Amino acid sequence: MILNTGSRTDIPAYYSEWFYNRIREGYVLVRNPYFPAQVTRYRLNPEVVDIMVFCTKNPMPMLDKDALFRDLTAVFDTFWFVTITPYGTDIEPYVPPKEQVIQSLQALSALVGKRRVSWRYDPVFVTEKYSVGEHIIQFRAMAEALAGYTDQCVISFIDLYEKTKKNFRGVRSVIGEEQEQLTAAFAEIAKDAGLQIHLCCENERLVRANVDADGCMSKAVLESALGCKLDVPQKKAARKECACLLGADIGAYNTCGHGCLYCYANYDMATVAANRKNHNPSSPFLTGGARADDVVKDAVQKSWKNGQLDLFDLYE
Repeated sequence: MILNTGSRTDIPAYYSEWFYNRIREGYVLVRNPYFPAQVTRYRLNPEVVDIMVFCTKNPMPMLDKDALFRDLTAVFDTFWFVTITPYGTDIEPYVPPKEQVIQSLQALSALVGKRRVSWRYDPVFVTEKYSVGEHIIQFRAMAEALAGYTDQCVISFIDLYEKTKKNFRGVRSVIGEEQEQLTAAFAEIAKDAGLQIHLCCENERLVRANVDADGCMSKAVLESALGCKLDVPQKKAARKECACLLGADIGAYNTCGHGCLYCYANYDMATVAANRKNHNPSSPFLTGGARADDVVKDAVQKSWKNGQLDLFDLYE
């Protein structure tokens, strides 16, 4: 199975101590965000967890715990999405400077290998300050800095979720002409840097040379990272445009402290502050603890590896 940690919060940036405690204990408890009394227990065991997937704007707190990180990656296979954007603190108030995050991705790549690291440049939105031209300039500089440290980049254009519209007043959709212009420019820049671009839930009309719509956390991407094939159970995708293996996520909404205006996972920062205050690094729950009405069920977990090696892996 694939264990996802990053669709609801940023565990590496804010909850690395808790995560390493969960690895040591061998399990984690996850509350259903829509039916809070329903709790799922996941075993953190490499016999049933084929790969752990992280999505972060700041992996350094996990890397700084050097011995624990090396122990983790010696036992579990991991895949890392690191988001690096051109936005400043006006948009991402508590994200470290992009130069620092670039260095973190470089360090991460040196430890786990470039096929297990993906750069996310998303969401893309257009304003007077963050114009099409500015995006192209910034994307080029980042791609040149990351060349050789990863072989892929994920891009997507902003989705106007209700939470996003509430917290990011005045933001607009990126119109078709702007999407075409940006995708074409990114494709050429990425090609020069040795990066394949994966569109994240975008229209297939944007597909072109060096740009695909096959998914950013797809079976193929993770097979390449693992160096073996996966027999993935058939499931209905959360979104028809998405081919990614999102599955089990051990995070929790309204717990990420970055404060990004475009975030879909936080309702508001007051709720985030309350949940973070309720965080205990020793608890099996990311925030809060057990409740009297909890119904805990063990997740159905099994390995999807079929033992067939990826031929590409044999010739690296």
